[in-house]
Amino acid sequence: MPRRNRGPRTFLGRLPLPERTFVAQALRTETVGGIVLLVAAVVALAWANSPLRSSYDQVRDFHFGVPALGLDLSVAHWTADGLLTIFFFVAGAELKRELVVGELRDPRAATVPVVAAVCGMAVPALLYGIVATSGGGTWNGWAVPMATDIAFALGVLAVIDTHLPSALRAFLLTLAIVDDLGAIIVIALFYTASIHVPALIGAVLALGLFFHLHDQRRVHGWYWYLPLALVIWGLTYASGIHATVAGVAMGLLLRVAKDGKAGRRPAEHIAHLVRPVSAGVAVPLFALFAAGVSLSGDTLKAVVTSPEPLGVALGLCVGKVLGVFGGTYLAIRFTRAQLGPGLALADVLALATLAGIGFTVSLLIGELSYPAPAEQEHIKAAVLLGSLTAALMACVLLRLRNNKYRRLYEAENMDADADGIPDVYQLDNATQKQHNPAPKAPNPDRPPHSGGPDNDPSQAHG
Repeated sequence: MPRRNRGPRTFLGRLPLPERTFVAQALRTETVGGIVLLVAAVVALAWANSPLRSSYDQVRDFHFGVPALGLDLSVAHWTADGLLTIFFFVAGAELKRELVVGELRDPRAATVPVVAAVCGMAVPALLYGIVATSGGGTWNGWAVPMATDIAFALGVLAVIDTHLPSALRAFLLTLAIVDDLGAIIVIALFYTASIHVPALIGAVLALGLFFHLHDQRRVHGWYWYLPLALVIWGLTYASGIHATVAGVAMGLLLRVAKDGKAGRRPAEHIAHLVRPVSAGVAVPLFALFAAGVSLSGDTLKAVVTSPEPLGVALGLCVGKVLGVFGGTYLAIRFTRAQLGPGLALADVLALATLAGIGFTVSLLIGELSYPAPAEQEHIKAAVLLGSLTAALMACVLLRLRNNKYRRLYEAENMDADADGIPDVYQLDNATQKQHNPAPKAPNPDRPPHSGGPDNDPSQAHG
């Protein structure tokens, strides 16, 4: 049987309605969280550069916890190792959904965003290494400029009031999901000094119990899973592996198949419930106690003159742009994909620039890469400078295209009959029915197997 030519795939085309609805709901919460994140970052900078700097340091360094369990941690430590676990849990759940029913389930559809995301991690790391080592620095911070902060990026979009089409927003979300996976792999592999084997075995066994209760026994009720999640987190922390890895692991174990009783996907439902806590509480609190760096002349001078901070800043605002745009262009070229109607490579460039905002995860990896307070201060300032530069460049590029985006957005959301379904999807369905009419009912007077191989069941799969 001759192989059917499926033709070129459309990249950044219109999303299926269920996928569009899911992306809109997810990004709505992230957008609100992004605005809260921006406010938290501004408060942290204002507090840390005011006469009340000493009170900021006292609150950030205040210790509490359970010393007997090795959990007497500072406020900053709790937000980094504890609250960010919630953020990575949501990232793990989103990744699981994308791999099973989302855009990453089809290798052909996933090629462009995955290549773009991988290049968007590799090029900033390489650029950092070139800049840092050529100036006499080290490779210590190579992973700092790798990540994209989806919440911060969406907060910027909300501030500049751009009407980004859903396909571009979905692409940005996919980039961030793959980036988060890359970040957690880097944290697990390169920032684990030693492993306490009994605690690691305990964490694995607890994860097995989590999977058994959730996937095999279909046990419901948060009161089962919250204590178990705390045990998994504690054992992971005690094992020497960064505790945020526990969040991703639990997110990846969530079931995506629809629940027979409720008719909803547990991974989607749980992520929907937890996302407001992640975007509105966990990430802003981390930013509040991680972004409070001095903006003195000496600090800013160190960013642009010291090789490692300069490598971080350039990795975000230059390397990320080159990586995401270059990876996207090459993937489109070699897969012969076509851009969606009304979109151009200029839109990919604007999105690649927006991806250079690497706030949250970059600050976390910066803390892990440079434990010394002075070095950490300079690296954090570099993250802020690089992310701010990328945000400003993205604002200019996106505003230049905003009239085009507004027309696409309005056409995509028009609902003249107010039935809750955008008209463009109803038009697509009507066109599909016109080109693929329903099959005619069989003639009862005609023998069922007369007339050659088309009516012969033995030839049905020929």
